[in-house]
Amino acid sequence: MRFVVAVPARLDSSRLPGKVMADIGGRPMLRRVLERCARARRPASVVLCTDSPELVEAAAAWGFPALLTSPQCASGSERLAEALPALLSRAADPTTAAGPTAAELTATVILNVQGDQPFIDPAVIDAMAAEFERRQPTPEVLTPIYRLAAEALHNPNVVKTLVSADGRALYFSRSALPHVRGVDPDQWHGHAPFWGHVGLYGYRADVLARWAALPHSPLEHLEKLEQLRLLEAGIGIGTFVVEGDFLSVDTAPQLDQARALAADIDAAS
Repeated sequence: MRFVVAVPARLDSSRLPGKVMADIGGRPMLRRVLERCARARRPASVVLCTDSPELVEAAAAWGFPALLTSPQCASGSERLAEALPALLSRAADPTTAAGPTAAELTATVILNVQGDQPFIDPAVIDAMAAEFERRQPTPEVLTPIYRLAAEALHNPNVVKTLVSADGRALYFSRSALPHVRGVDPDQWHGHAPFWGHVGLYGYRADVLARWAALPHSPLEHLEKLEQLRLLEAGIGIGTFVVEGDFLSVDTAPQLDQARALAADIDAAS
């Protein structure tokens, strides 16, 4: 199988405008994301997908290729779907002159790493590649999950995943899942496992190619979570468990947390 990391990013974030270029320990957040992705061993390339010429220019200065996409893209996944032909060219067998066949589409995976994860672990990216190769049949979509700490259960800025016994994602929400009836919410963590969602999706290329044709998703609109479009369309999302605590920067307090974490890392190195 062939793997390409694609990082969708835009400057006009609704909750924290300009966050991808926010300074974290002397480097813009987006540069940190791209550089950490580049440490993964399995992907053939790391590509920025953005609607911002400024970000294209910045990525070039940092040594990363970038694709300019429409400002009308409503989500990161939609941005990658628009850029898919160019992304496929970066994963293609250089000895093949023709475009990708149907078989090659199912054997190519686009790894969507969100641009607000300045400490994304390269080992998690490689673990996802290994999961795609291990599982038969090849999954349509995979995403990593991690065990949530009790203090994160009711934080709406942390995306939660409801998982079936066989590891399928049943739902994603900003609310705690599942609801533990008859128990004080502060005690829910003692009654069921709760899972957080790492901002990383692996799309089989043929699935991403269908994105524009997927029906409107009321749940995606309500929760502002693009992966719900897949579930409502009947596309399965598999999960695998990783260790750690994963920070996505969506708010000013989370940006402060990222800066403090970077200072701690720099002090320890």
